[in-house]
Amino acid sequence: MALALALRRLSSSVDKPIRPLFNATSHYYMSSLPNEAVYDKEKNGVSWPKQLNAPLEAVDPEIADIIEHEKARQWKGLELIPSENFTSVSVMQAVGSVMTNKYSEGYPGARYYGGNEFIDMAETLCQKRALEAFRLDPAKWGVNVQPLSGIMALDLPHGGHLSHGYQTDTKKISAVSIFFETMPYRLDESTGYIDYDQLEKSATLFRPKLLVAGASAYARLYDYARIRKVCDKQKAILLADMAHISGLVAAGVIPSPFEYADVVTTTTHKSLRGPRGAMIFFRKGVKEINKQGKETKSIKLSFLDFKVAHTTTTITGLAVALKQATTPEYKAYQEQVLSNCSRFAQSLNEKGYELVSGGTENHLVLVNLKNKGIDGSRVEKVLEAVHIAANKNTVPGDVSAMVPGGIRMGDLLRRISPKLQIFFDAAVKLAVKIKGEAKGTKLKDFLAALPAPHFQSEIAKLRHDN
Repeated sequence: MALALALRRLSSSVDKPIRPLFNATSHYYMSSLPNEAVYDKEKNGVSWPKQLNAPLEAVDPEIADIIEHEKARQWKGLELIPSENFTSVSVMQAVGSVMTNKYSEGYPGARYYGGNEFIDMAETLCQKRALEAFRLDPAKWGVNVQPLSGIMALDLPHGGHLSHGYQTDTKKISAVSIFFETMPYRLDESTGYIDYDQLEKSATLFRPKLLVAGASAYARLYDYARIRKVCDKQKAILLADMAHISGLVAAGVIPSPFEYADVVTTTTHKSLRGPRGAMIFFRKGVKEINKQGKETKSIKLSFLDFKVAHTTTTITGLAVALKQATTPEYKAYQEQVLSNCSRFAQSLNEKGYELVSGGTENHLVLVNLKNKGIDGSRVEKVLEAVHIAANKNTVPGDVSAMVPGGIRMGDLLRRISPKLQIFFDAAVKLAVKIKGEAKGTKLKDFLAALPAPHFQSEIAKLRHDN
């Protein structure tokens, strides 16, 4: 548990004196005032600097205790939610640095506030590293590293993401579906793969201005070349959302969307293993020349009208993560992720579980639990009770995202228990048993039955074996 040890090492720094602002050996943990200023204030009977420079345990023991409990939860359990990861100590140090004290609206060299010399350096370096991490020519690609986390796109029940414009027959669910006219494309339910033929037919009728190639719970690789042809035919922008797979793309262990996309977006805290943020990559130059001989420019991002001040600590931490993404160690890590997930999918198949698409080509598996007589919400609760974090997820045919028929799991760790499929199978069987003894059919009835002593005994055994 190297990651857990790293977390412990980071927490142990709380006991150490906070380093002064002008200590030449480090710029990670800094006091809000240099030692000399603190001394002068105390000499004159001013006490407030003590609060600025005291460690978290002294200032707010309640929050410090909550953080320690969360650290213990991450350390003792199995974290299998594909949209989560363990970032490095160095990234956490950058995110917890004095960069948090600065406003920096605007872009490097064009800020609204003064005093951004070093913020500009950090953001410019982050942009440079982002292009390097994905092997992009800066003459052809630009990148905005400021976005906070977060049309025709893959439908939510078929593995798409809520933010891509999900709506039901009667209600618009996400903000994108409210502001834009959206239409989903779907899987071929007989194979679990994206139905590209139907996508092309739908695009011919819908004529999208933008087509999104990206998913939240799709275990297969995208055929970017096929979608590019559809976009060219419809004169549509191809936006590749690689939020889940950007770390795998950076490591070069799966195909990259950059050859085909006009815009590429990603969050930075999933497989990329960075802080919680996002990036938007965009092509530069001329997109095409129309029949009248006029040039159509590629997309250019500008200072947005609806914009809040971004977090400079996130950008600084992202720069650190992107540097790591270019190392041989990082590629080995991502290769291990793919290997682990492939073995896990195979073991689930051997146990008789139905996987959407039959397997995986990336870092996640999507299990359809309907043939087991149980749903993802109930299994999620039992897994959580035995210290395995996974998440309920819609599968094709679902009508509710709150009580869906699937469970989504992923492996972003270097090592994983070879008995994981045994623990998962036992948790599913226990969930079926609890459901059978519950006094009603609703999730609240299941939760009411969960604390029964005989169920808690089985949970305790599973937790001990895990």
